[in-house]
Amino acid sequence: MASAAISDADILAQIPAARARDAQDRKQGRRATSARYDRRTERIVLELTNGFLFAFPVRAIPELRGATPTQRAAVAVNRGGSALRWEALDVDLSVAGLLLSAVGADERQRDVARMLGQVTSATKAATSRANGAKGGRPKKTVAGPKAAQVRTPSKRVASGVRPARAAD
Repeated sequence: MASAAISDADILAQIPAARARDAQDRKQGRRATSARYDRRTERIVLELTNGFLFAFPVRAIPELRGATPTQRAAVAVNRGGSALRWEALDVDLSVAGLLLSAVGADERQRDVARMLGQVTSATKAATSRANGAKGGRPKKTVAGPKAAQVRTPSKRVASGVRPARAAD
């Protein structure tokens, strides 16, 4: 499938936004300033742009398991700090991917959902305005098995006293 050609003007117009995203990533520590292999713990240790250290076990990366300590120690951070590179092993790892792999699946899903929720579009803006004109976001309806679990209010009179039971 052929893709449309992008003009030089289009590319130049995208540069400020790309630089802003890079600055945000650096501020939030999604870039590495250095990396080294710790032979004692068998971990790759990264220093991030926010000053934090992040380490991961080499056994977590299949391409590094069979590598010698000398090969593991030959790790380099790319110029932008977004990836690690082992030239002799032909292995590249994303710093952001490594950071995400350190948290559980639930946390990753929440983070992705949060990021997607920040995406704006003409359609989202129009829907938001329409909902606002109707009094806000529509209420969620309960359907399916949960609907059967909805409890009915107890039979209390206005004073809060239960009606008397009939004697058996």
